[in-house]
Amino acid sequence: MTPGRRLVVVFLPAYNEAAAIGQVIRRIPRPAWPGWETLVLVLDDGSTDGTAQVARAAGADLVVRHPRNRGLGYTVRQALRLAYRLGAGAAVMIDADGEYPPEAIPDVLAPIMAGRADYVLGSRFRGRIRGMRWYRRLGNYAFTLLQALILRRWISDGQTGLRAFSRPALRRCRIVHDYNYAQVMNLNLLRQGFRLAEVPIHYQFRSTGQSFVRFRDYARRVLPAMVRELRLPVEPVPGRLPRLGPPVSRARGQGVAPGQGPAAPELVRPAGRTG
Repeated sequence: MTPGRRLVVVFLPAYNEAAAIGQVIRRIPRPAWPGWETLVLVLDDGSTDGTAQVARAAGADLVVRHPRNRGLGYTVRQALRLAYRLGAGAAVMIDADGEYPPEAIPDVLAPIMAGRADYVLGSRFRGRIRGMRWYRRLGNYAFTLLQALILRRWISDGQTGLRAFSRPALRRCRIVHDYNYAQVMNLNLLRQGFRLAEVPIHYQFRSTGQSFVRFRDYARRVLPAMVRELRLPVEPVPGRLPRLGPPVSRARGQGVAPGQGPAAPELVRPAGRTG
């Protein structure tokens, strides 16, 4: 991995998650990776329920609060930029709603720290799921299948809220809309040629708060954003070629020819875990 500081930034985008975020923060392993400093960063997207105050009291190292709600895509974009500017050698994003296990953070970091991946998805569908309603499961299947067809490679969980990033992935990730991040982030990073790994995780549907996702509105906003991302050029990771999308202009007007692209994602099963 490209050297930064021996620092892992664990960031939590949050909107009105005061009932859950404190427990999530307290469960984050410190250190997140042996021998590395851990910084917990919370980006409060205009919450009105005291989310920022709860996060500080629970031990967040840095809390950034937007004066008004800007959207999850905007918030994650800002988190990626801030983690990079803080000098993170690696970063982890985890939802603040308590659905994803903070104890799995070292597991999703492991492929990056071993140099096997640049970008890691904590996969609910390779692990164990409790409490997810059938229509949300179908929606996840549908959006994940669509991404797999576009990318011409298999992924198992395109909407997971637990992800890890190498420093180069932090720097180069593009999120083209403010509403959400999940699908366009996958399309952007994998089109650039970043290596993907998936790690099985346990998932428990939220017991507090309320999800912002409503399928019709979600599809109406996300699908055009996916099209927009696919129409934009990508700069390939050095030594690799982009999977899909318009070529990036090169010297003397030469383009980049489409290439084979990266291999199928590596499935990394944590030692001593059954998924």
